[in-house]
Amino acid sequence: MNLPKTPSFRLDGRRAVVTGAGRGIGLALAAALAEAGAEVTLVARSEDEIAAGAEAIRVVGGLASWAILDVSNLAAVSAFFEARPAFHVLVNNAGTNRPKPMQDVTEDDYDVVLGLNVKSAFFVAQACVRKMLADGTLGSLVHIGSQMGHVGGPNRSLYCASKWALEGMSKAFALDLAVHGIRSNTIAPTFIETPLTRPYLEDTAFMASVLAKIKLGRVGQVEDIMGAALFLASDASALMTGTSLVVDGGWTAD
Repeated sequence: MNLPKTPSFRLDGRRAVVTGAGRGIGLALAAALAEAGAEVTLVARSEDEIAAGAEAIRVVGGLASWAILDVSNLAAVSAFFEARPAFHVLVNNAGTNRPKPMQDVTEDDYDVVLGLNVKSAFFVAQACVRKMLADGTLGSLVHIGSQMGHVGGPNRSLYCASKWALEGMSKAFALDLAVHGIRSNTIAPTFIETPLTRPYLEDTAFMASVLAKIKLGRVGQVEDIMGAALFLASDASALMTGTSLVVDGGWTAD
């Protein structure tokens, strides 16, 4: 009897790029892809962080390089992708948040959050895809969304707006790109402990409110996202496009 063979989670011979890769989720996902054999390029504005991250990956035997890139500078984004061979995997991770009640949101708050989380994410994906199409490269776009792209939350009007938009964008990308063999999916995590979220989670009242919603009873760690990203980047998810992996400990199930 010939048993079916599990599709590979390996990424040997593939090139991957991770935005916002200097710390937290971005650095963890770069490490996960490199561990699976991908040649990973870490990009962010912070040279010290991405250089250290790339070196840490190389120390444990991975293939990694880094490049300074401000993803809000669309000319720089285009130049970055045009100057390199096409990537097989994009992890569209750079993002920000300015939590406050909707009545206190300023125009600057709106422009910063929607500008990075939606506009930059769109045009990073577009620049990556254009090079993939020019080179005839098949691959996977993985956008880091949020559980807040599936529900609402207090003081999260801008963040929810941006992450709901990302979900819709990814679905439309999937439809545009399926014929070209390029997939587009999102990962929607709950609160993950990172340098960005740690100050909020140190507030005991806020932490209690978060744990009341996460049915598994703990906040997420970056390791909780690494497997999801590897799955979506690899052939193991070859029939998945236009959907979202919700890694939320049960938050949105209630």
